[in-house]
Amino acid sequence: MDRPLLALTRGPSRGPSRVEPAIDGAATENMRQLVQLRWIAAAGQFLTILAVHLGLGVSLPLVPMLGLVGLLATANLMATLLLARQRVTNIGLALSLLLDVGVLTVQLHLSGGATNPFTSLYLLQVVLGAILLETWSAWVLVAVTCLCFAALADGGVPLVLPDDLLVTQARLYTLGGWISFALTGLLLALFITRITRNLRARDAYLADLRQRAAEEDGIVRMGLFASGAAHELGTPLASLSVILSDWRRMPRLTRDPELAQELAEMQAEVERCKAIVTDILHSAGEPRSEAMESTAARTFLACLVDEWRPTHPAVPLAFDAARLDGGAVVAGASLRQAVWNLLDNAAEASPSGLSLSAERSGEELFVTVADHGPGFPPALLASLGKPYQSSKGAGHGVGLFLTANVARRQGGRLEATNRPGGGAEVRLILPLASNRSENA
Repeated sequence: MDRPLLALTRGPSRGPSRVEPAIDGAATENMRQLVQLRWIAAAGQFLTILAVHLGLGVSLPLVPMLGLVGLLATANLMATLLLARQRVTNIGLALSLLLDVGVLTVQLHLSGGATNPFTSLYLLQVVLGAILLETWSAWVLVAVTCLCFAALADGGVPLVLPDDLLVTQARLYTLGGWISFALTGLLLALFITRITRNLRARDAYLADLRQRAAEEDGIVRMGLFASGAAHELGTPLASLSVILSDWRRMPRLTRDPELAQELAEMQAEVERCKAIVTDILHSAGEPRSEAMESTAARTFLACLVDEWRPTHPAVPLAFDAARLDGGAVVAGASLRQAVWNLLDNAAEASPSGLSLSAERSGEELFVTVADHGPGFPPALLASLGKPYQSSKGAGHGVGLFLTANVARRQGGRLEATNRPGGGAEVRLILPLASNRSENA
């Protein structure tokens, strides 16, 4: 397995493809709210027509009025079918609200016109349109509603009340007005809170996307800086290698065994630095799809542990993968570097020893690094994964930031806690390769 290195490449931009589902999701949820509202309107109109016609004995044109209720139900069924197949647009929302206004206008026209106390239900459509629609379409809805109300005031089919209701006519209209007001207020409070929640969720999603885009831009800048630094370090490292090779051939230095051993160690470290620089430059130009492959999780972690131990020979590392029952991960250079960063941080905080454990839970892989150090400060736990957040001072905190971004790009997450007995525990949670390919 290659030496872990910093993943400097950036995947294809996914901004528009991720923003559009967020907006479409909010529009779809809002359309579902309108569908629910229309079911309530259809049921309310049906019960009101029957109550007035059969209960109060007021003669109503049942066939056209019940036909309009059937029209609402049919429109709802069609909207429900289209929600799963087509994208909801502003035009779709506007047409849906205009349909409700039109049906309400005809129902009011057939039941008294502008004198019908349920004319206040127009406000429900206007308020929902002001929230859901673009500015121009909201004003179109307002204009259409005003024209519909004006048409009702100009003419309508008057209600013919039975003789026994003429005495209480004023009270009936007052009661109808109160019911209309209460119904309008209840529906507005109910559906506006739901719609507002959908809009807040969309705004939060977009804010999260902007934050992620800013963080990925930071990764790109760090990658460019690392690539440039690798180019600049090539020349001095080559010079050091040549100088050390000359020193190792000098008789007065070779006669001192202790000094000769130190020169050999220095030469080995310089060669290691040159290999790291080469790997960084290679990674900077390597396509993302070629750098990642599906690997057995146990094999991937075992090889990584075997590579990490020689770099920290004085730090004991306990590796436990007994509870890792099969499973594969998409293991690229970035994931190797992410786990490597966790081990390096734990070794620096706990020179006395640390542990790396892995287990499978459902379709997720849990990789846990635990140490016996002082733990994380509360402020750092609250901002885990943010760039340059570290108790070591300025210029540090990049490792956890990169690890958190690697986990997020693979559909996972990074968690950290302080252990009750002392020390810290960082958990890298990743989807297994089969589950990740299904969700892609």
